[in-house]
Amino acid sequence: MEYREIGRTGMKVSNLSYGASSLGGVFHSLKEEAGIDSVLTAVEHGINFIDVSPYYGHLRAEVLLGKALKKIDRSLYYISTKVGRYGKDGVNYWDYSAAKARESVYESMQRLHVDYIDLINVHDVEFADLDQICDETLPALCELRDEGLVKHVGITNLNLRHFQYIIDRVPPGTVESVLSFCHYTLNDDALADYLDYFERKEVGVINASPYSMGLLTVRGAPDWHPAPAALKRLARKAVDFCLQRGISIEELAISYAVNNPRIATTLFSTTNPENVMQTIGYARAQLNEDVLKQVRHIFDPGFGDSWVNS
Repeated sequence: MEYREIGRTGMKVSNLSYGASSLGGVFHSLKEEAGIDSVLTAVEHGINFIDVSPYYGHLRAEVLLGKALKKIDRSLYYISTKVGRYGKDGVNYWDYSAAKARESVYESMQRLHVDYIDLINVHDVEFADLDQICDETLPALCELRDEGLVKHVGITNLNLRHFQYIIDRVPPGTVESVLSFCHYTLNDDALADYLDYFERKEVGVINASPYSMGLLTVRGAPDWHPAPAALKRLARKAVDFCLQRGISIEELAISYAVNNPRIATTLFSTTNPENVMQTIGYARAQLNEDVLKQVRHIFDPGFGDSWVNS
């Protein structure tokens, strides 16, 4: 496993990391024992960065992850969770107030059975008033950082422009990392256009959803996937092309994502220990540049097409 620093945080994390959204049953039902084993397997084989949120499964992911973390020495992992996006009784809701942010951090620590959070993120700022994030949410998290309850502060989002808007409007060092998803994949590398900016600002970069929310998988995009139909057709063509050449598109997607040294880590999510080992194998595999070039050619008609303005 290769380890890279997230910005200037001092956190040297595995270039492949564990996203705990699946522990909340976000994508499909799960067996609790298998979910716990998937976390233990990841850490045992060198993954030292774990990302979660109270939103995932409406607290369920944090609760189950907390059960797994009780079995792991605290020195072996960094834990990242979030504030701002929640759910209760099956209903999603958002609250980016300072009071809720503080309350949420304390509650997450209890569920995770930890006495500090390594990285606290403002979750999916596209749903928020960005000025409230700058003037209220982030200052509250920085106070918690000053108190030692959290070590580092970041933001997550789908729309890349929002990162720049926020970072340009808060004091230097406020935002230490960004978590971007679906923008450093085989079909969309828009994140790469922002790497120079993040480096100038000394902001670390975390990449998520290397399979573009299931688009880049043999199984294919789920029915709810918001990608346009034309992009889904290109993805199916790319999947078949990879299979014909004896490589899964999942392997190519992971190998590509972790190969960029300017991106600290790439998150994947599963509740299956066997899938953990398989994905670690993908990350260790040499990137097949020839197949990558041809897959990118397949995506040419829709490369960078997305379901939001980036």
